[in-house]
Amino acid sequence: MRVDKFLKVSRILKRRTVAREAADAGKISVNGKPAKPACRLKVGDVVELDYVSGKVRFRVLALKETVKKDEAASLYEVIESSEE
Repeated sequence: MRVDKFLKVSRILKRRTVAREAADAGKISVNGKPAKPACRLKVGDVVELDYVSGKVRFRVLALKETVKKDEAASLYEVIESSEE
């Protein structure tokens, strides 16, 4: 699954276009390397996302095309979260 779609499905970011813009701006890295929007994720990958107010690192636990709002958090495990 593409990283931009995963961020939307998991509800880490609200819209896929926002995820695409973040990737294009270099704010997303997968396993320590900068990621483009089309970067393919696998279960176990570690994604780091830089927000304006901080950053979050999480591990991908599952890849699903669609999930209900209540199940979205089950797709990933937060490793580190910091706010500035």
